[in-house]
Amino acid sequence: MKKILTIAACLAFGAGSAMAQETFPRNGVYDERPGLVALTNATIHTDYKTTLNNATLLIRNGKVEAVGTNLKVPAGAVVVDAKGKHIYPAFVDMFSTYGLPEVKREQRGWGAAPQMESKKEGAYNWNQAIRPETNAVELFKANSKQADELRKQGFGTVLAIHRDGIARGTAALVTLADKRENEVIVLDKAAGALSFDKGSSTQDYPASLMGAIALLRQTYLDAQWNNQNPGREQNISLKAFTDANRFPQIFEAGSKLDVLRADKVGDEFRTQYIIKTSGDEYQMLNEIKATNAPLIVSVNYPDAYNVEDPYDARRVSLDAMKHWEMAPANAAMLQKAGVTFAFTASDLKDKKDFLPNVRKAIKYGLPEEEALKALTATPAKLLKAENMVGSLDAGKLANFIVTSGNLFEDDNLILENWVQGDRYKITEVPSDYRGVYTLKIGNNTSKILKIAGTPDKPELSVIGADTVKGKISFNGNLVTLSFTDSKKSNETIRLSGWLADKNLQGEGQLPDASTVKWSATFSEAMTQQDKKDTAKKAEQVELGKMIYPFRAYGQTELPKQETVLIKNATVWTNEKEGKLENADVLIKNGKISKVGKNLSESGAKVIDGTGKHVTPGIIDEHSHIALNGVNEGTQAVTAEVRMADVVNSDDVNIYRQLAGGVTTSQLLHGSANPVGGQSAIIKLRWGKSPQDLMVEGADGFIKFALGENVKQSNWGNTQTIRFPQSRMGVEQVYVDAFTRAKEYEQAWKNYNKLSKKQQAKTAAPRRDLELETLVEILNGKRHITCHSYVQSEINMMIKVADQMGFKVNTFTHILEGYKVADKMKEHGSGGSTFSDWWAYKMEVKDAIPQNAGIMHNLGVVTAINSDDAEMARRLNQEAAKSVKYAGVSEEDALKMVTLNPAKLLHLDDRMGSLKSGKDADVVLWNEHPLSIYARPEKTFVDGIAYFDVERDAKMQQEMEQERMRLIQKMLNAKAGGARTQNPTIKKASVLHCEDVHHHEEESYLAY
Repeated sequence: MKKILTIAACLAFGAGSAMAQETFPRNGVYDERPGLVALTNATIHTDYKTTLNNATLLIRNGKVEAVGTNLKVPAGAVVVDAKGKHIYPAFVDMFSTYGLPEVKREQRGWGAAPQMESKKEGAYNWNQAIRPETNAVELFKANSKQADELRKQGFGTVLAIHRDGIARGTAALVTLADKRENEVIVLDKAAGALSFDKGSSTQDYPASLMGAIALLRQTYLDAQWNNQNPGREQNISLKAFTDANRFPQIFEAGSKLDVLRADKVGDEFRTQYIIKTSGDEYQMLNEIKATNAPLIVSVNYPDAYNVEDPYDARRVSLDAMKHWEMAPANAAMLQKAGVTFAFTASDLKDKKDFLPNVRKAIKYGLPEEEALKALTATPAKLLKAENMVGSLDAGKLANFIVTSGNLFEDDNLILENWVQGDRYKITEVPSDYRGVYTLKIGNNTSKILKIAGTPDKPELSVIGADTVKGKISFNGNLVTLSFTDSKKSNETIRLSGWLADKNLQGEGQLPDASTVKWSATFSEAMTQQDKKDTAKKAEQVELGKMIYPFRAYGQTELPKQETVLIKNATVWTNEKEGKLENADVLIKNGKISKVGKNLSESGAKVIDGTGKHVTPGIIDEHSHIALNGVNEGTQAVTAEVRMADVVNSDDVNIYRQLAGGVTTSQLLHGSANPVGGQSAIIKLRWGKSPQDLMVEGADGFIKFALGENVKQSNWGNTQTIRFPQSRMGVEQVYVDAFTRAKEYEQAWKNYNKLSKKQQAKTAAPRRDLELETLVEILNGKRHITCHSYVQSEINMMIKVADQMGFKVNTFTHILEGYKVADKMKEHGSGGSTFSDWWAYKMEVKDAIPQNAGIMHNLGVVTAINSDDAEMARRLNQEAAKSVKYAGVSEEDALKMVTLNPAKLLHLDDRMGSLKSGKDADVVLWNEHPLSIYARPEKTFVDGIAYFDVERDAKMQQEMEQERMRLIQKMLNAKAGGARTQNPTIKKASVLHCEDVHHHEEESYLAY
């Protein structure tokens, strides 16, 4: 005999109860139920693209047995009438910490003694941030409170990831059933987990994003070596790392740029990561799509800002305002671009926001079918668990939700969540009182009462001589109303009552304190048009335009390469022709086509240069702009880190320096250690990706440093552990490092000389990214820029270089270069110095403003650099100081910021002068370029005007208009009840040689 129940009356039963705990004894009688349930007459969405009307779902012992429209219900089944309800597969969250212990980070604080080695005992990795031996399944404990919170949002299965460290071990796929851990684990090892975050590690290295990337790269190499050479080193961590690579790899990225960085690492080691993002991917959509990486997308949208106070509003940057507006459209943009993604609730402080935010994504353009796919099929497929979860096919887990209607409409609710066949009640179907009523208060029947909105959030209008908005709330069969008699009145009528059939009645109190009986007689239900109007009102979405890059001074369209002819200007060629008066420069196809007089070119854009000056673009040999971090100062030698890994293409200093005529910069590691990281040489192509900023085919460079910074002389009494602690020790660091590099190179030479047969029997040397870089220096494939001040140390560095067989390409800062210029010339070094800096620390006390001139006069290739984001905007003025102090000619002074740095960077065949065939990196100045009154009117990079003074003025007006539009939109959002946050001032990130921060992040004031 069939037992028939309605969905509301179905109490605590489920189809999963017959799944016996065979290995666990029980105290008492075994109570095994049949576990057979049929949900009938429902609209069943078996997967994201298949919907069955008036269908039946049959589940047995926690799994789907069958689903269809003409199913015969077996005898003995419990039948649940789900007429009018919808059934969907339960959601799958690929990025969750459900059931896992909180990761506790030890706050050591600035000034704490360094921890150079791992404190983890045992045969584990040398670095605490590498924890692949961690298996989430071993830490997992089912948590009914957390499970309930997630079930209410529609989740049935989650991937539990222990978010601790760079290599995090394996993650477990578990259900959200209130069962013993043994019963809810679907896959004990479902994925490997990685990040750039060192987590709870107290070890100093890595202290930067570039260090984290280098550590991860070296770990891949070490794991490969360990796997290929069993017995050489017993390392539990490396073996576990290799084992974890068998599973899908989930990488947690902190930003859109981190997505690109993670994918670059994955490509190097032939691994396609599934990347957890932060919700800003739409800002670099083309680059994100090009990675081919599936994404795990956050729906954690920012709240509007409190901008009533105009001074507070100035504290909110334009990009923060635009992100508030556009973040909900992220998923729709990804879907339209063809990017595979799944949703996660992981970043939400309140999980109750999850489903509303998914619905918001739909309102912003994401198709409902694609939203359901991102919640079910996609995460199941990415985890290779599509045979168990993600749809309601026969044989899969009976994980599904029952809703009051279309899941993605605001007025529909999740009523139940079934996990492994067990039913969990979420909420009741709210009564729908929406409609039109005739309102009678005492003997007055002149008003119409209209209840609209949604069943759980009704909205009240009272129509009489005019229409006034009121408040209404229901509590079971009880109702409370309040409203004013008219728009002009501020006196409130308050009514309280109950539901009587379809009508409302009760008692109330008028503004004169008299009590009165009232009734509201039902007239007609809320029409479908009313419902559509309500939905349409909620769906009105207006978005501003995308800008590139996504911050102030970004543009809706990037400037394009043009053919440009500048006529009748003073042209500083930096070639044998010298300075030409009333001359022309033709830019074509991104190159200098011609320089001369009376030039013409059909179709060229002609610029009148009368009274103006044209120079090559300024080249800054020593810069720290456009970087997420500048130092990995935790070890004496960090040659393995690369500035190219942490280029920040959104840094507004790129644009500001274009406005100062800068076209190329060498982004250097800081000066916290004797051997720093590898440089990145970029062109200031504002709006392009980090990779597109790189100067193609440029030689490799690296930062070395001498002096106070590297020996940590001013770091405090606790900083006495890291070697070196003296200038003598600095010398020995170099000798030791290059001795090891030579031994490393020889070991590889010996191995490579072996025949293939001999190599098969011989363990290959371990690849070492640090030593590989030093070998490049020995072989002349990478060149040194050395931070230097004191004469004695400069002499030492030259002697060490001669001893070990390498050359110092450039001494940078070199404020005592005038004392050793002859030795620099003999060694073959150039000098890149400050114009007139002095007295900012003891080791620069002998600096003189004639330094650049003296080095230049003695034949040293001399450049003037900034080492400062602000100073780089006026390097033309810094060059002019050598005319004043040292009598250097104007043309030679200009070369100190154009041709000479190009020579130091081995790029003088491509830039630094105005010569046919060279890159069209050109600046048009309003007057003499060495004048303090000079300012660029146009700055071309590769023939593209990335800065134009007229366009800049227009852009500033447009930015202000965009800010005002967004401010008004935020004010309206707040007035409509949206959550808000207070603006906070963020310190501008301007990096210098000595700055040491962990994962430095960009932050700027508005503009």
